[in-house]
Parts: sequence; C-alpha cells; structure tokens
Amino acid sequence: MLFALLCLLALAGAAAAAPNARPCASPSSASAYPFCDASLSIPARARSLVSLLTLDEKIAQLSNTAGGVSRLGVPPYQWWSESLHGLADNGPGVNFSSGPVRAATAFPQVILSTAAFNRSLWRAVAGAVAEEALGMHGAGQAGLTYWAPNINIFRDPRWGRGQETSGEDPAVAAAYSLEYVTGFQGEQGKEGRIRLSACCKHYTAYDMEKWEGFSRYTFNAKVNAQDLEDTYQPPFKTCIQEARASCLMCAYNQVNGVPMCARKDLLQKTRDEWGFQGYITSDCDAVAIIHENQTYTTSDEDSIAIVLKAGMDLNCGSFLVRHTKSAVEKGKVQEQDINRALLNLFSVQLRLGIFDKPKNNQLGPNNVCMKAHRELAAEAVRQGAVLLKNDNSFLPLKRSEVKHVAIIGPSANDAYAMGGDYTGVPCNPITFLKGIQAYAAQTTFAAGCKDVSCNSTDLFGEAIEAAKRADIVVVVAGLNLTEEREDFDRVSLLLPGNQMGLIHSVASVAKKPLVLVLLGGGPVDVSFAKHDPRIASILWLGYPGEVGGQVLPEILFGEYNPGGKLAMTWYPESFTAIPMTDMNMRPDPSRGYPGRTYRFYTGDVVYGFGYGLSYSKYSYSILSAPKKISVSHSSVQNVISRKPAYTNRDGLDFVKAEDIASCEALIFSVHIAVSNHGDIDGSNAVLLFSRSKSSVPGFPIKQLVGFERVHTAAGSTTNVEIPVDPCKHMSAANTEGKRVLLLGAHVLTVGDEEFELLIET
Repeated sequence: MLFALLCLLALAGAAAAAPNARPCASPSSASAYPFCDASLSIPARARSLVSLLTLDEKIAQLSNTAGGVSRLGVPPYQWWSESLHGLADNGPGVNFSSGPVRAATAFPQVILSTAAFNRSLWRAVAGAVAEEALGMHGAGQAGLTYWAPNINIFRDPRWGRGQETSGEDPAVAAAYSLEYVTGFQGEQGKEGRIRLSACCKHYTAYDMEKWEGFSRYTFNAKVNAQDLEDTYQPPFKTCIQEARASCLMCAYNQVNGVPMCARKDLLQKTRDEWGFQGYITSDCDAVAIIHENQTYTTSDEDSIAIVLKAGMDLNCGSFLVRHTKSAVEKGKVQEQDINRALLNLFSVQLRLGIFDKPKNNQLGPNNVCMKAHRELAAEAVRQGAVLLKNDNSFLPLKRSEVKHVAIIGPSANDAYAMGGDYTGVPCNPITFLKGIQAYAAQTTFAAGCKDVSCNSTDLFGEAIEAAKRADIVVVVAGLNLTEEREDFDRVSLLLPGNQMGLIHSVASVAKKPLVLVLLGGGPVDVSFAKHDPRIASILWLGYPGEVGGQVLPEILFGEYNPGGKLAMTWYPESFTAIPMTDMNMRPDPSRGYPGRTYRFYTGDVVYGFGYGLSYSKYSYSILSAPKKISVSHSSVQNVISRKPAYTNRDGLDFVKAEDIASCEALIFSVHIAVSNHGDIDGSNAVLLFSRSKSSVPGFPIKQLVGFERVHTAAGSTTNVEIPVDPCKHMSAANTEGKRVLLLGAHVLTVGDEEFELLIET
C-alpha cells in the first residue's frame, strides 16, 4: 500500500479554507455563536464550539480534510499544506493548478541552506516562505497550517529524506528548528496568536524509508535511553519549548515496540514537560497501519482508541472519519477523548484567526515570486555551497581566460533536478547550462548519460568530444530524486551507474583538470575524485532550487567566495556494510560497529562534518574565554538527597544537568578573531567544538557548541562572539538517559586553534 500517495490522491480535491468563508466575520456572529465572541479567551471559545457539535460533526473534524458545519457557518478546512523549502503541492492544501498564483519561490533544499550555518539566513528564508504562504492564502490557494520543518537527524547517509533535514548534529537541527518556526509562525501575540502554523516532524527516531525489506511503515526503531536523550529528542524539545511550534507530527515507525502515535509517554512529555500548546497530527495513514500492517492492535477501533488516548488529535487520511463512530459504539472511545482532540484543533484555528474577520492588510498574489525572495534564495545557495577540493587554487576562473566551457551531465540542463524533495512549481528556474552561457562566449552541453541513473555509456562519445574542444570542463554529477526521495533509500554511496566512468573518460581528454559539481542531499563516496589530479575542484551544491543556474557561475568565476561547511559526514562505500536499521549512535568495538555521525563515528571518512574550503585562507584565534567555570548545585536538592557535590563512577567525575543550580549562570562567551589571508573578501562559517580531555566511552569524541557566519574582508580580521551553554551543548546523556556534564579539563577548538577550559565544582 502506497500510503502517502493514496492519501494524497484521495484528498486531492480538498480545498483550503477560503479567506472570506469565516463564521465570525459579521458583527452579529458573537451573539449568535459564543465561540465568535472575541472577548472570551481562546480556550473558552474552543470549548464553546465543541459543545455545539453533534458526535458526527465532531468525528468529521478528525481528518486533515476537516468537514464543515454549515448550520454554524463553519467551513471545511484542509490542514495539510507543505512549506519545507518553499510552498509545495505535495499536500492538497496548496494548489497551483487554479487561481492567479501558478508558482512559488523554490528555495534551496534544507541540507544546503543548513551548510551556511547562518541563523539569520534560516529565519529570513522561513519568513519569505511565510509571506508567500499568506499570499497564496489570500488568493484562496493555500491554508494556514503547514507540515514543516523536518527536524529528524540525518543518521544514515543512505536515507532518502536526509536532504530535507538540517544534518546529523542535534544542536544544529535544534537551532534550525528555532529559526524556521519562529520565522514562519511570526511573533506570538496575545493568547499565542500566530500568522501561520508550523509543524515539527517526524516525532521521533524516524530516519529510514525502505531498505532491504524494512519499511518505514512497520519498522521498529530500537533506541536506548542514552541516544534518545542526546540525539533524537533535542531538536523536538527546542522546536516545542523554545520555538513554540503549534503542531507536532507523530511518525509511522514504532519506538521500542510501540507505534509512535500511540506512545502516550512521549506525546504527553511534550505537553507536560516541554509546554506544548498545539495539535498533534499523524503522518498520513499512520493510524491505519497500526492494525493493518504493524498488527499492534487487534482491530481498527482499538487503533483509534490507543492514539486518541495517547494524545494524538488529527489523522492525516480518512481512517478516523470512517471508524471512530464504531469505536464509540463499542465503548472503546469516549466522546471526551474526541472533545480533547477538538479543543487542541480549534484552539490552533482560533489562534490563526481562521474564524474571524480577515485583516485589511491581507497579502495576495503580489507577495509570491517576489524579486527579493529570489535574491534571498540565491544568497542561501551562495552561503551553503561547499567547496570540497581546489587544487592549486584552480578556482576561481578568470572570465578573460575562458572562452569555451563544456558542461557535461544530464542534470546540467535539467531544472527539475535542482529542486529536491517537496518542491512545488518554481517561479523561473535557471539551469546550469543557461547560467554558464551568460559567462562564456561559447558553451557546449553534452549529457554524457541519458539520465542520472547512467546505466549506459552510449552518450559518452559526445561528452568526450565536447571536453576535447573546451578550455574548461564542468561535469555535473551526483544524485536526484530517482536515487533518493521519500519512501526510497539508497543502497550504495557511490555515484550512480556509470557516472564515475563518465568523469574519468572526460578528465582523460580535457585540456585542463576539470571541475566536478555534485548535486544531491546525501553524501557520496568521491574518494576517486578527491585524489585524482585530473579533477582540480569539487563543489557540492545539494539541491539549489530555482536559482542554481544563476549561482553556479557566480562561484566558479569568483563573484562569490564559497564558505559553507558540510552539515553531515561523508562516509566511504564500506559504510554500507552497516545495517541501516541499527539505531545506536555509540560505537561498539565488540561487534565491529563504528558508531554514527562525527560525534561518535570511529571509522574513515571521505569528508568530515564541518569540512569546507574557500578561495581565501582563514585562521582563527581565541581572544578570550574563561579558563574555568564552577558548577554549583542546588542546596535544597543536596539537603534532600544527601548527595555529594558531584558523582564519581569508575574514576569519572560528573554532575547531572538537572542537579545544577542554574544552567543560565554557566553560559559564557568565546571571542574569536577570524583572519582572511586571501585577496578575496569572504563570508565564512565559524564552527566552535568542544571535547573532554578524558577519553570516556559513550561520550562524544567532540561536539559542536556554537557557530556563527562571519564576513571578513581580504587581508583583514573580524572579531566574533559565540555564546556557549555548557548544560545544553557540552553535556551528554548517560546510559540512564540523564544529561551529565563531565568535570575536569575540556578543549574548545575552532580550526586549528585550541583553548583549555576547566569545569569544576
């Protein structure tokens, strides 16, 4: 069963809430319907509306295609819209096929924007996407509730949806979630009012599609308490607790034997401990599969009962609409379970003002495909692009010396290949070929392969001839959505098909070493290119969106100096011997398991997390940071528990984060001087890491504690301040799932610079 596809097809005709179909728009509404009375609190209004509904009307609200209540003037509403990196019609809430808006700005895929390591950029992009969403809503072509961002951890390089995420580091994913949700929802006003609703997905430990007989629909993710606490959960905690997202999506998979949408402990944790105020939706058909495919329950009615009682509010799909009445009749679901869900749903709609009179400053079609948004998209590509290799400063090219460029590869003249997953209809996509043509007097294109899968060498000859004649050869290789996507994981980390053979063939005849441009969200093993002198430069562009063709020549010809850093480890092909189903982050030498992500992985890498070159040479100097910080315990806790000031186990001194009197008091700043020794101005991602000098099994080898994007003019120095929160970023989870901070010596590192810091009680 193709759940997401069938769900989409079944709901394709559903319309988003029309901006003028609002039950509380007229002055007389408040007296007729108490839920329209703006003098009441939002919870009171929600309770009032729920009390007016019949059981059948209530059940009709439990689908993403919520039924209207005509007798109350409540219109139907489509909850499912998508906005991952621009508005997309993967969900039925966004409609490009009818109405004045036929396209929206396609920003770069998230994994590329993340490589910029620029919080203000992330927030600006989210704000621009929000403006376009409001513009389409004003035109009646989109709703106000969006199911983004995807903040799962890019745990395995084969994952088809890793491209949608902000990489493998939980601190980066958490930071991205904060900027995206805040930028998208807008500042929360009185009673938590928001302009749009963002949704943190997929909660939790979801990071596999389909691999060797395992499927995301039935996979049981076996996650220990240690990994759950310091890898899988931090982005969701930040998204809820700090960003105050108004939606959470529970994932298909089971976690330790229980379907996520039925994990009452984990769902309630978001409300009881993190302060979540919003609605919880299932992924599409995630409730139906609990009985039908996972066989966790013995009936459809049992599935509905277990998710509603666990705290889920909305079902993507029609399953609850079809079976909840039966569950009530059989006594497995009480009407109060439905009422609880509806209170959360209507509260979010009221916070969005969906029932109220629209504001006079409503946005419209003119706010979509704006010039400013296109320029922002280009800036995101510029800052995210990662230069992986540049032998003998081969790049940047000089336009005066380059008359003829051969651009080779099927994606070089394919605008669709630049979009990535969850891409809508781009405003005005520019291919790489078109972009290069604006910079070179003569440009020759040769596909080399029929498609990205490159299963034939029939077109090699044309590519070889083009390479022979050109001054410069640019080969565009890598991945597209035939190789990695939702419901499809990779098997190999090598370039698809005969792509490697094409690169070798072209490189052997080119007048000069060639430039290799890599597309795709997932890492590829390009060890051959890394060490081949006939390949001068390697540039990773992820999925650059509609402006990829504009930005590539800007970088190649030195109009922009790349400074992005990889947000994920690039593993060798040998990594594919590790089962994708192994959720453990820590290495286990006893079974030859090397661990995952830069924080724990002990094997070889092609390129490491945080790697990225520039046309300039940068150096870093830590100007100031505390040489020691003192951790104070809560005196009340110490009196009650009679614990010592710190805990010693196996000769290791540490303190639990929950026992620290004030984590805020420990926050400190690191002042860093960034020097640009080149002759080109540059914008550079500065990454600050920390490691303990004690080599402790189970604790990270190192971890990112802060980052900033810094612009430094050629031959000059820029100072930057990076705040560090030891409780959050220098701690790690113990085997019981409790965060602990190691006492003793720690080392802060940025580039080649090191600074020793002592943590003591």
